[in-house]
Amino acid sequence: MTQVAPSIEVAWVSALLILTIYLFSFEILSVDEAAISIMVLLGLTSLLAPVMGLEQGLVPTEHLFDGFSSNAVMSIIAVMIIGAGLDKTGIMSKVAVFILKVGGTTEKRIIPIISGTVGIISSFMQNVGAAALFLPVVSRISARSGLPMSRLLMPMGFTAILGGTVTMVGSSPLILLNDLMLASNTALSADQQMETWGLFSVTPIGLALVLTGIIYFVVAGKYVLPSTPTDSKTKIAGSAKYLEEVYGVDYSLFEVNVPADSPLVGKILDDIETKNKIRIIAIKSAGASVRASSGDLSRDIDITENASLGILCSPGHLKDFVDAYELVIQKGLRAFSEALSSSQVGIAEIVIPPGSSLLGKSARDVWMRKIYGIALVALHRGGETMLEGEHIRDIPFQAGDTLLVHTTWKALAYLEKDKNFVIVTTEYPREETRPNKVGWAGFFFGLALFLVLFTDLRLSVALLTGAIGMVLSGVLKIEEAYDAVSWSTVFLLASLIPLGLAVETSGTAKWIAEQTLLVVGDMPVWVIQSSIAILATFFTLVMSNVGATVLLVPLAVNIAIGVDADPAIFALTVALATSNSFLLPTHQVNALIMGPGGYRVPDFIKAGTIMTILFLTVMMVMMAIIF
Repeated sequence: MTQVAPSIEVAWVSALLILTIYLFSFEILSVDEAAISIMVLLGLTSLLAPVMGLEQGLVPTEHLFDGFSSNAVMSIIAVMIIGAGLDKTGIMSKVAVFILKVGGTTEKRIIPIISGTVGIISSFMQNVGAAALFLPVVSRISARSGLPMSRLLMPMGFTAILGGTVTMVGSSPLILLNDLMLASNTALSADQQMETWGLFSVTPIGLALVLTGIIYFVVAGKYVLPSTPTDSKTKIAGSAKYLEEVYGVDYSLFEVNVPADSPLVGKILDDIETKNKIRIIAIKSAGASVRASSGDLSRDIDITENASLGILCSPGHLKDFVDAYELVIQKGLRAFSEALSSSQVGIAEIVIPPGSSLLGKSARDVWMRKIYGIALVALHRGGETMLEGEHIRDIPFQAGDTLLVHTTWKALAYLEKDKNFVIVTTEYPREETRPNKVGWAGFFFGLALFLVLFTDLRLSVALLTGAIGMVLSGVLKIEEAYDAVSWSTVFLLASLIPLGLAVETSGTAKWIAEQTLLVVGDMPVWVIQSSIAILATFFTLVMSNVGATVLLVPLAVNIAIGVDADPAIFALTVALATSNSFLLPTHQVNALIMGPGGYRVPDFIKAGTIMTILFLTVMMVMMAIIF
C-alpha cells in the first residue's frame, strides 16, 4: 500500500475535490458561491503552505484567475450575446412558433423536436453555442405552451452535449483527439502507429447517443424532470391567474374552431358576446391573418366558416357556448400561439381618472376595442366586479372605475400617454424587437459560425467576432449585451478552472488513474476499456473535458498496447466519454441552463445518473458493434 499512498499535494487536492462535490450535492451554498469559495481556498494555500506541509500553494496565485480569461468562459459569454441578438430581431420567436405548430403544446411532442434539432446543430458547432442559441426559443415555447422551462431545458441541454459526439468537430475533445494520437505515434513502433479518425467516424455512435437521450426524456421525463415554477420575473401581473386571485374571476383563454355548418357562421361579435358571457379577443378566418384584440378587431366583425376564435371566459360559459353553436374546442393555442402569448398580450387594470373625457360615456359609445385596442372584460366599481353578460359595455363610466381589459402590451404602452386613463398595470413586457436588423444579425451569426467551422481561429475569438458585430451593427445595445450574460454561470465556470488545474498539476489525476489500473489491469479488454470510460466520466465532472482528454489519452494508448488492444479505439473511448457530463452542473451547457430552468444540483443528480449509465452502456455497445 506504500506504493500507492498519495503525496501530500494529492491528499489536499483530493480533500478539496470531496468538499466541492459535497457543497454541490447538498447545496450548502449556491453553486457559484461554492465554486468561488473553492477558488479562494486554493488561493489561500499559497499563504498556508507551511502549515499544510506544502512547499508552495496548490495553484500559483498568478494563475488563480486565469479562468476569467479562458477560452471556455469567453466563448460562453459570446454565445449568450449572439443568442440575445438573434432573439432581439424576432428570429427566435418565429422558430418557437414553428415548433409549436409542428409539435403542439404537449411535452412528448415538443421535447423530441427541440432536442433533435439542437442535437444535430451541436454536431457541427460547440454544444454550448447550440444550447445558448435555443435558450430563448425554449423560453418562448414555455410561455406559449404553459410548460415549465424546467421540463424543456434539461432535455435540450443534455442532447446538446450528446450532439457533440456525432462528428469529430462537435466537441473540443474530439477536435483534439487526432492531434493527441499523432503525438502519441511519435513514441510508438511502426506496427503500433494509429490512423487518425475521419469527420464522420463517430457518427453512428453519436446518433445512437442522441436518440437514446431523446427516448429517455420522452419515456422517463415525467419521473426525472422537475416541475420548477416559472421564475417570478416572467410572470405577467395581468394574467388570467392574477385576475382570478385578485377579482375572483375564473377566466381562461381558449381556442375554438367554427365548422362550416355551425349556427355561428354569419353572426357578428356583438350578437354573441354579451348573450353567451364570453369575450372574443382574436379571430382567424380561413386563409386570412390573425386579427387580435387591437384596432383591427371590433364588434361588427362577422364570423365565417372554418374560422378560429380566441375566447376569454370561464370554463362553464365556454361549454355552454360550444354546445349551443356546435363548435370544436382546440387543445391549447395553435392559430393564436404567437398573437395571444403572454409576451404579447394579457389582462391589464386601467382606472378612469377625474377629468377624463370618457366620463359619462360607455365602452360601446367610444368603440373602445376598435379605437383604443382594449377589450373590456370586467368593470370594478364600489367593491363590486361586474362581468361580461351584465352589459358592462353599456354602463357609463364614473371617476374611479377600474376596467379590466384584455390588450396587447404595445397598445397598453401607448395608453400610458393618454390622459383619459391611468394605467395600474405597470409590470408588463415592453420588449423592443428590431426586425429591421435581422440581416445584420444573420450575417454576424453566420460569420461566427464560419470562423468556428472553417478556420483555425481560437473559438472565443471567433464567437466574440459575432458578438461584437451584433453590438456595432445596432442589433443590441451594449447594455443589452451585458444583460444577456448570466454572470453566475461565468463565475461558476471561471472559478472551477483553477481546481481542474490543481487536479492536473498536483498529480491527483494521474494517481487516481494508476489506482484504477491496479484494480482492473488483469481483467478482459472490454472491462479495461469500460474502466477508462468511467474514469474519463469522473474526471470530466471535476475538471475541463479538454484537460481530462489530454491527460487520459496517452494513458489509454499505453494501456491498450499493454493489453494487446487497439490504441486508437481506447483513445476514442476517452474523447467520447468526456462528453458524459450530466451528474453535476459543471459542464458549460449544464451551467448555462441551471439558472433559467430553476434547477438545483439534486435535479441534475436525479436525471443525470440514469443518463450517465445509458451513455456508457450505449457507447460501449456501439463501439463493440462498429469496431
